[in-house]
This record gives sequence, structure tokens and C-alpha cells, in this order.
Amino acid sequence: MLFRVQGKVKVWQDVEWAGKQPLPVFSLTARKDNKDYEFIIPKPCGNIALYRVTEVRIQPPVLPLCNLVVTPAKANVNDLITIDMSGTQNAASMDVEVFTAQGARVTTHAFTPASPRWQTKFDKPGEYVFRAKAVNAEGKVSENPCQARTIINFPPICKLWTSCLPCEDYVGKPIVFDANGSTDADGQVVKASFEVMDETGKVIDSFMDTEKPFTWEKIFTKAGTYAINVVVFDDMGAPSASTDPCRITFEVTQKRFFFLAEVGGLLARGTYSGYIFGRLGMMWSLSPDVLDLILRFGGALPTQGDPWKAFFMADFLMNIHLGPAVYLDAGLGYTGREQTVRKSGLDLIGAFGVNLFNNYSNAGSIFAEVRLPVITKDRDSANHHKLLLGFRYIF
Repeated sequence: MLFRVQGKVKVWQDVEWAGKQPLPVFSLTARKDNKDYEFIIPKPCGNIALYRVTEVRIQPPVLPLCNLVVTPAKANVNDLITIDMSGTQNAASMDVEVFTAQGARVTTHAFTPASPRWQTKFDKPGEYVFRAKAVNAEGKVSENPCQARTIINFPPICKLWTSCLPCEDYVGKPIVFDANGSTDADGQVVKASFEVMDETGKVIDSFMDTEKPFTWEKIFTKAGTYAINVVVFDDMGAPSASTDPCRITFEVTQKRFFFLAEVGGLLARGTYSGYIFGRLGMMWSLSPDVLDLILRFGGALPTQGDPWKAFFMADFLMNIHLGPAVYLDAGLGYTGREQTVRKSGLDLIGAFGVNLFNNYSNAGSIFAEVRLPVITKDRDSANHHKLLLGFRYIF
């Protein structure tokens, strides 16, 4: 005990109170070096006495524990990214910073325990790093690692090749559109969408290819100006950018000049004696699938002897299309003498034909033809008309 007597401070040890009544005191505690020192001061006198010393176990400060979850780990441009810090413990506030893979800061966001989630999106592909921290009520900052990352998918790059540019004489012929050279920087191309448009921009045909090679073979049945547009998709479902060079405008023209060959049977004059004929010629398409000009030459051999003889034919015709499979021939021809006693001369020609096939670059048909002489003194209709049935091949 410390007390003062006649102006001097004295110290006594092991002092005990011997009074019959409890002594009212004041108590105070001081902590030093992990010990609590409890002092009492008797109320009547004000002396100070050390009552007891107690060992104190110091608890370490409770730090916040940061928890950060970013989903999905990989996404496409402008997909929503969820940042979740709801698993953080002992925190009064949290915040996250977002960086590019090169270390440039993109944005920051502050959280509270009542609002621990945030959604954002990125308009550029690449890797993004999220670094978070938590702060408790005493201002202590979390020390555990608290970082996550997400990858924004790079869209595929489209590359288009076509088997003809310009596509001259390609009506009826297959044209190949090839997107197999397309690439994806962080995945693979899994499908390609092809669209063909006419000169007004209307889609007239389309095709989706889900297997390599990404190609489309198309046949155009009409001449004109067309555009092919291709979009490729990667394994994340991202399409190629519309700025990629995957749109080609091209002109498809129709073949205008053809050769033709004809063979068949012929009946001559009123007795209808039999012949075998053959002809070769050329055809110019003045208006495709509407009107053609034909020039042909050939001859006929009799199936019996005198007085019948082989003769020559030369014709100039207009070929008129009545539809995709039917046509008429009309024109003027020259026919040689089928007998020595007869005269050669001009014939009016009419024919009706039906296409067996038409691939636009070649076609085959059967036809029936009538040759009526231009009436003269030496050539009458009864003795000089002819009937023909044959097969025509255009190539």
C-alpha cells in the first residue's frame, strides 16, 4: 500500500483490513505486458493498494476474410458477367478492381454485405482480372488472396472463297462457296451459315453447314447479279463480325452459244419411203429460255435403193420456248433431190419438241418435224413433203 504520513510517502506490503465492517473502496485496472494490475483506493483515506495481478491472454484481431466468385469463366462479348462476394466474412465493406491482362484498370465497384453481387459486361474480347478486398468495422483489410479472372471469347474470323469470279456461262453449272479457311483464335469454327441474295437484297436460298469442310455447292438456273454472305460460328456460339470480308457480289451469266447434233428417222413424199438422217449445227441464244437462232446442216440416207438417193439439208430456224420443257421450231430450209427426176428447193419447216433433260449447259430432247416445200412448178406438196422424228442433243 502507498500512503502519505507527515509529507512522506511510505510503502507497506501484505496489508490486511482488520475492521469489522467492509471497507468501501474504488477499483481501477491497468494493463501492461499482458498483465492486468488491479488497484484499490479506500474511500475514507485515499491510499493506493495493489490488490492483485492477473495474466491476460491477448486475442489477435479478427481480420475480414475475402471471398470472390466470378461466373462464367468464359463468355462472349456483351454477355453478362456476375461478380459475387456474398461468401466474404467479417466485413463491413468490399470492393473489386477490374484489369485487362496487360494491367490497365477497366473499372471498380464497391459492395456491402447487404448488396454483395454485381453484374457487368465487356465489349472487347480478351482476359480480364478481378482483384478484391474486404474491410472490417475497425478498418482492417483482408489479407487472404482474393482474385479471379474471366475470358471474353474472341469471335471467329470468316474467310470466303468461290470457285468462279467472274461466273461466265455458269447458269446450270455448280458454283462452290468455301468458308473452310475461316479461323478462331481461342477455339474452333463449328458451323457456317450461307445466304444467297438477288440484286434487290432478297434472300433466295440459304444453307447451314455443321461439318467440315464448310462448303456449299449451288446451281443457279437464271442469269443475274447475286451476293453470297457467310457467317461462321465458333464453339462458344459467337458469330463472325459483320465487318469480316465474307460477302461477295458476283454475276452469273448464261451460255449463249451451243453446238447441236440430231439423229433420227425420216419419211419422204407421199409413199413415205424411209431414211436415216443426221445433222450438226450451231445455236445462238438471243434471249435465254425464250428465243434461239439455229443454223444446221446434214443429210439423209435411204433405207432402200433406186430411185431413192441420199440428199442434203441446210436449215435456218427460230427456236421458241413455250415453257421449261417444250419448244417450237419454225424456219426455212434447203433440201436436195431425193430422186434424180426431182428437184431440190426450199422448205418451210415446223417442229415440236419436248426436253428429256436440261442442265442449261447441255440438253436433250425428242422432236417431230414437218418439211413442206415452197410450192414451185417442179416441187409440189404431195411429192416433196417430209416427216421426221429425231433426238436433239445441245452442248
